[in-house]
This record gives sequence, structure tokens and C-alpha cells, in this order.
Amino acid sequence: MSNKYVVGIDLGTTNCALAASPNKEDSEDAAAVSELFAIAQLVNPHEVAEQKLLPSFLYLPGEYDFPQGSLHLPWERDERYLVGELARKRGAENPLRFIASAKSWLCHSRVNRTQPILPWQAPDEVAKLSPLEASLRYLEYLRQSWDYAHREEGQFLADQEIFLTVPASFDEAARTLTMKAAEMAGLHKVTLLEEPQAAFYSWIEGQAENWRKRVKVGDLILVCDIGGGTTDFSLIAVSEEDGELKLNRVAVGDHILLGGDNMDLALARLLQQRLQEQGRKIDNWQLQSLWYRSRVAKERLLTDTSIDSEVVTILGKGTGLIGGSISTQLTREDLERVLVEGFFPLTGRSEMPAKQRRSGLQEIGLPYAADAAITKHLAQFLTHQSRSNYEGHEEVQIRRSEDGFACPTAILFNGGVMKADLLRNRIVDTLNGWLATAGFEPVTVLESPDLDTAVARGAAYYGRARKGRGVRIRAGASRTYYVGVESSMPAIPGMPAPLKALCVVPFGMEEGTEAAIPNQEFGLLIGEPAEFRFLSSTVRKQDKVGDLIEEWDDDIEEMNPLEVTLQVEGQEESLLPVSLDVKMTEVGTLELWCVSRSNDRRWKLEFNVREREEE
Repeated sequence: MSNKYVVGIDLGTTNCALAASPNKEDSEDAAAVSELFAIAQLVNPHEVAEQKLLPSFLYLPGEYDFPQGSLHLPWERDERYLVGELARKRGAENPLRFIASAKSWLCHSRVNRTQPILPWQAPDEVAKLSPLEASLRYLEYLRQSWDYAHREEGQFLADQEIFLTVPASFDEAARTLTMKAAEMAGLHKVTLLEEPQAAFYSWIEGQAENWRKRVKVGDLILVCDIGGGTTDFSLIAVSEEDGELKLNRVAVGDHILLGGDNMDLALARLLQQRLQEQGRKIDNWQLQSLWYRSRVAKERLLTDTSIDSEVVTILGKGTGLIGGSISTQLTREDLERVLVEGFFPLTGRSEMPAKQRRSGLQEIGLPYAADAAITKHLAQFLTHQSRSNYEGHEEVQIRRSEDGFACPTAILFNGGVMKADLLRNRIVDTLNGWLATAGFEPVTVLESPDLDTAVARGAAYYGRARKGRGVRIRAGASRTYYVGVESSMPAIPGMPAPLKALCVVPFGMEEGTEAAIPNQEFGLLIGEPAEFRFLSSTVRKQDKVGDLIEEWDDDIEEMNPLEVTLQVEGQEESLLPVSLDVKMTEVGTLELWCVSRSNDRRWKLEFNVREREEE
């Protein structure tokens, strides 16, 4: 049976969503839109309900956590893992068995993301999962829920074309791990799509043909995507080709681990301090519960402007408090002081985020952004575009101030954090202040109907657009990739040989294309361990395949190295002349090949998914 649907999946830090639209061959309606799939899940013991979002949380039940049989689902499932709404509720009460922010761990290069490390710092008696396995559990759950709902028509999720979203700032290792999680979950027809692009596709779908009236040639659209775990910025330029409007993704920001989780923890810390001033000692276990309760109170205050405060209650501890509780209040004034002024301060466009002073000893954990001011990160992103060009597409113009600061004409918000009018308005006010200084008019806000589900809907739309049933954004590789080449200069005592950066993938290299490094050969070490060093940049868009960069500042950063031992019969501990080929695959991942000129052998170099062991 042919696949009937095109499916979009948002594998979010805080929530997952799934949307589908009819495949071209099975639909007579060319204007069909993406429909959200209601995900069946446990909301209480013995109670299953369908919800539009699947909370991205895992709970690992203990022997006596739930009554026997209370976690039954319509389909057979491994009850060692509880996923979704009930997992979120139970995790607030027992954080030692609770896995959150698995997506943030999946892109954390300084831990082994394929080893069982979550819940982080949980006691030994708690069975742990790797960030990779946690991610596959969410995808597996979506597959099981979909398959049960579509069992009568036999349209199983593994048979559909799936477009799975990732942050635009994900590097190649994180993208590779995401694809691996999908394959392990039984999903094999998967293509990756950047989340900001998916959000913009959702806006286009909602506008239908009117989108061409809302934007014009020369517009520069900022997609501001702030979710539970990350802040993601992208720029989309509007150009013209053969009389038709064209969309080009021209810039992607760095990976910023800063979002709703940080905001909720900041509120929890405020309430912890308030309780401690009242003589209530709050330990780490209670702080985790306070973190969750603060999020619930924050969302109520942001959505219901008629209330000025919300009670936050957690379980007490100690002999005098068994069965008791501790309460305090979160006020609207707290939100404005902590969230608005702390995370979205009114800043000048020259104010950059502070860099963290590194301590000799650090606790291993998620590498959160050192500066919580999202508006400063936005200023840095737009400032960096002064040093970048969109080579090869002369028709694409990036509107800039005289000093090179990128000046958007429109903004599209995405992510759960951006549902709050208070926070959206602060970003718009800040951005408009920068534009006024540069002599430009205020930015236009492009409204999105549902920020929680836009990414999933947009991913499904993109699947239709690939079949010619919609508008496509010209994008390609989200950053420029390099491989390190050791200089052949004479050795100098106490100094390593200089490292040059060879461009192997230019920014914007389109899916399904290949390139050979022209007129260059390199010595490939055979028969002993060899380290391949990869680098990348989100700023340098002018570099072409084969360019050898000898000096760079902070605009190129090193990624995880790869150590391999290549064997060739009859050639031990030697240098084998090779050339390099690169391919940007149709599914959105990169392949780098070493090709021997003597025997036509090829070796594929995989981007590493774990950090080398620290010495």
C-alpha cells in the first residue's frame, strides 16, 4: 500500500507535535492543509486522553510508583518508560527519576550522548537512558500512537514520508544523532528540516496565496524561535527570479542553550530565596518541584491578565512537615522583573552578551548560555551579518545599516516562550529602537496562529512543497564546514604545527549535490591512529569548496575530532595520496569521502558524536 500521508514531526525540548497532510497521489485537493494529530497519552493513572502536544518528558517508574495496571495504554508498551503528560506531573514530585531536556543533551558535545547518563546525577539504583535513547523513546511513542489510530486503514507511520525538525543551529553531529534516533524508532523515510524554516512554512500555509501580498522583494525576515531549551535566530531574504518571489535562508545563528527552562528556573530561585527568608529551607529535591510549579504559575499569569498573582505550592519535608506543604506566591511584578528585565532587557545594538569567566574546575552539565539577555544575543546575531555575504546569489540583498548591521523588515515569532504578548512586545520594541537608530522604519510582525504546533504543521507543508504543491525556501547547509589540515612547516620546539581550515562544504550547499575538492591532494595516514579535526562557521558565507584558510578569528570554531585507524593491505604506517569528495544528502546530512587515486578505494569520514576523552 502506498503512503497516504506526508508527516511533519516537531521533536521539541518541551513538547513534541505531529501533523499530517494528504500525499499528492492520494489527494484531489491541491489546497489541502496540514492537520494536527491528537496524541493519546496518560494524563493520570488509569486515564488516557488525546492532546495536541506530547510533553517531551520521561519518567522511569520505581517498583511502587503506580498501582499495578494503572499505566495501561491501548497499545502494548514497555511500562519501564512513562512518556508525556503524566511523566511531567510525576517528575515534578520525584525529580530523581525524571528526564527532561533530552534534546539539549543530544547536542551537548562534552558528554557521551550514546551512554546512559540521564537522569543526570541520579542515584545508582535508578536505571538511566542515553540522550539518544530518550529521543528515540519520544519518536517511538509517536509511532505507536499513530499506528494505533490508523490501524484499520493500515497506514503505519514507518510507511509515510516524514519530515523531522531540528534547530537551525544544530551541528552535523547532533543532526546525525537525530537521524539515528529516528531509525532506531523504526522510522526510515525521514528528512531533516530546520525549525525556523518550518515555522515560516506554517505561516505561508496559513496565508495561502496572500503571502505574496505580505512580503516584497528586498524584505528581510527575522525568525525568532525561543522554545523551552534553545534560542534560534534565522534570516530569510525575499528576492525575485523570472518575475516570481523567491525565499532564501541567508543566515543562521549559533546554538544558544537559553529558553523557557532558564526562565522557569530563575523564577524558582526567586521563590526559593523568598521561602528561605521566611525560615523555610528548600533542598535540591524541592527546588526541582518548585521549578515545575513556577512554570505552571508563570503560564497562568502570562495567559490570564486579569490575575496579579498565583499561589505556588510544593511538598514539605522534615518530621514536622510530613504530609504538609509549603506555599508562596508568584506575582506579575516578579514576571516583569525577572523575565522581561532579566531575559529581554532594552539594550543598544552594540551591547553584546557577556562571556563567562572559565573556572579551572567545572561541574559537568548542560552548557547554558553565560548571559541570559536574549536581546543581546539577537544584537550579536544581527551584527555578525556585517561580515557575511551570500555568495553566488547576487539577486539576494540583505538590508544593512551603514556599519553593516542587518536590519530586518519583518519578524516571525515561534516557540512556546513567544506566546506571551509581554515578551514579544519587548523584542519588537528593542528591535524597532535599533532600526530607528539606523534610519529605518519599524519592523512588521507576521502573526502565527499557533506557536506550539507551527513547526509540525510547517514540516508537513514542506513535504508537500517538495512535490511541487507549495513554496520552497532556498536553504541548503546551515553553516560552512571545514576539515583541519596540518601545515607542512618545519617543527618548532614546544609549538604544534599550524592548522589550516580547508572548506569542504560552503554555506547554502543544496541537498542532493556533490562536490570534489579541486586540484588538491592530501596525505591520508594509514595503519595507525589518525585524528581528523572538523571546524564550522555560521558567519563565513564567502568561502568556497577547496578554499584553504590559514588565519581566522572567532568566526570559525572547532567541532568534535574523529579518531580512526584506516587499514590498507601492504601499506602500513604510510601516507596514502587521496582527494576529498563531499555530498549534501537529500535527507539533510553531510558525507565526506577520502578517495585514493591509486586503487579507487573510498573511505567515509563520519562526523563524531562524542567528545574525545579529556586528559
